[in-house]
Amino acid sequence: MSSTCLAPFHHQRPLFFHGRLRLDWKFQSHSQGGDQLRRKPNVKASLPSSPSTYTSRISTDIPLYESPGIDSQASFDQYLEDKPRVFDAIFPDKRRSQRLSEDEWRIQMLPIQFLFLTVWPVIDMRLRCESTGRHYPPGIPHDVSKVLELGITRWELQGLDKVLEPSHFSLAVKGALYPDRRGPRSRLKGQLEMTISFVLPSVLALVPENVLQSVAESVLTRLVENMKFKVNGSLLADYSKFKNERSRLLV
Repeated sequence: MSSTCLAPFHHQRPLFFHGRLRLDWKFQSHSQGGDQLRRKPNVKASLPSSPSTYTSRISTDIPLYESPGIDSQASFDQYLEDKPRVFDAIFPDKRRSQRLSEDEWRIQMLPIQFLFLTVWPVIDMRLRCESTGRHYPPGIPHDVSKVLELGITRWELQGLDKVLEPSHFSLAVKGALYPDRRGPRSRLKGQLEMTISFVLPSVLALVPENVLQSVAESVLTRLVENMKFKVNGSLLADYSKFKNERSRLLV
């Protein structure tokens, strides 16, 4: 890892998404502030006793076109089993990713602007396939044939001076993607949740809560919407290529 890294990798249990799906991509955000900074006359301001947490969610439910007659060879289930291909479709910039194992990759995310700070998050992302209803997240029907789950296992912040390093910071991403064939037509359903939690360093302790919330939610909005476009665009485009490749093999 780069010598500029100030925070070691924080090990977390993999987090995976579960919940009710909506009929189109939607963004929601909420904040859960801890004890807020209180100003007292002639008393030095202190940091909040607990971190502030901000969460953004998106969901999808869009048509999924699987070629009739060759579903066993070019179904979306078969496509999801090729996890390296799925990862490359969602994160196509190979200069910013490194494969760590069969189902885990390290990603150098694009820089994030937060207030007047710029940070470069590095995350370890795990993709995992589940089938036949075993170990599905709550909220996903057990008769769904295949579910692709993704989650962060480790994270690291780069680019912060020591004085600007937060006393607490955590980043969590959890999601699920699956084909739903229970209706007259197949659909691609999924949802993604991203959460950040932090306590500002003392030099930023006087930032008003409304400013902090606005900036945090703006950052999360850009991140989850970027992921939305990758799934709705790049992933389905690559699945179309996958179907064509399998069709040529059958000729």
